[in-house]
Formats: sequence, structure tokens, C-alpha cells
Amino acid sequence: MTRIEELFKNKQQKVLNVYCTAGFPKLESTLQVMQALQNNGADLIELGMPYSDPLADGPVIQQSGAVALKNGMTIAILFKQLEDMRSIINLPVILMGYMNPVLQYGFESFCAKAAEVGIDGLILPDLPMYEYESEYGDIIKKYGLNLIFLVTPETKDERLKRIDELSTGFLYAVSSSSTTGSNKDISDQQSYFQKLHDMKLKNPILVGFGIKDKQTFDVACEHTNGAIIGSAYIKALGNGKDVDTATKEFLQTVL
Repeated sequence: MTRIEELFKNKQQKVLNVYCTAGFPKLESTLQVMQALQNNGADLIELGMPYSDPLADGPVIQQSGAVALKNGMTIAILFKQLEDMRSIINLPVILMGYMNPVLQYGFESFCAKAAEVGIDGLILPDLPMYEYESEYGDIIKKYGLNLIFLVTPETKDERLKRIDELSTGFLYAVSSSSTTGSNKDISDQQSYFQKLHDMKLKNPILVGFGIKDKQTFDVACEHTNGAIIGSAYIKALGNGKDVDTATKEFLQTVL
């Protein structure tokens, strides 16, 4: 059983996945941030690989990525930082990023190295379903990595079921067709979350985009297994406080 499967076996409700940007606020912050998340109640860590053209990311995460790139973060440096990750991090860890830098690194080399350092899964928003099925899926499976697809309120039921068949780990349910950090009221999406619940999909469902505090977290969790917080946490990390204090104070406002 993978770490992600074990998590959802032991906890079916209010699973908290927190996104952080590798190399932010400082190049060497990556593991410190991950450890602070683990110590303060996160169930799963989504580690963003900074990229210069992040299509799904709003301004807060884009800015954190720009800072991380300026700090010198690369995929090679990230893997170096994660070499001893599993000596201190026992939570499931997912790498989130875009295909361009992964392809530049070498797709199979990337998957092999991710598995070697103890990464559990990948979120690659710009990997088309067809290319996953025809070219990249077998490589991802070869290295025992989960691949998490995104679905939106506009995803047709037939396609949603196919995405559910292909996904492993969980489904990332985008709360609205926008970018991360959206201020849209996610309570308006309850019928969408209810629909996903009623479809009896094989994967657990985590809701992302627009989750920022206890109220939005609880709303997102009402019909799903949990939620993903990104921009609000990145903002907290950028407020000048040390990583441990910022993380503890932020997660206390969510849990």
C-alpha cells in the first residue's frame, strides 16, 4: 500500500493537503517548510516545482515561483535537497509542476529520481489525458508513482469517469474555472461537490482553489474527503515571520 492509499484508508474526512513552493521563501527553505507542515497538522504535502509560465497558478504562487527561481531553484537542486527527505518526512509528498521543465530534465529520469528520493505522486496540469495514456502513463507506473488529474465544474460526466479510471491517489477537484488563490465563494459550488460525491468515484476527492481558512476548508470537506490550501499558506510564509511560526499560526486558523 502506498503512503497516499494508507492516508485515505486511515482518514476519510478533512484530509488537509498543503501546497508549498520548493525554494521559497529561501532556496534552502524546502525541507524546513515541509517539516513545519508535518509538525502542525498537514496530512499531505504538495511541493511545487517553480516554473516561469505556470498556467494554473494565480499571482501569489506565481510570485513565490519567481522568487524561488531567482533563488536558484532547479529540479536538479530540488532532488538534491530531497535526498534525505524520508529520514524526517513521513507524510505523503506530491510534486506539482509543468511538463516543460520535466521534459527538459528527461521524463523517465525525472520519474526515476522522484521515486528514488521518496516522492509518492505527481500533479502535471498540462499533461493531456491522451498523452498520459499513449506515452507517459507506463513510465509513471513503472516507478510506482501516483498521477493525480484535475477535474473542474465544466468537466463532462463521461470524461470525469475516464479521468477517475486513469487517476491514482486522489482526484483534484478544482472548485472553479480560475487560477489558484481565487476569491470566488466556494460555497456556491456545493452542488458540484455533491455531484462528485454521488458519482461514487473510485478515487478520494480533494478540493482546491479558493480554500484559505477554517470556514472554506469545512465547506470544501462537506461532500468530499478534504481540501488543498496553497496561496493562503504562501502568503503566510511571505509575511516575514520565521517558517515554523508562520506555519503554526496559519494552520491554527484552518484546523
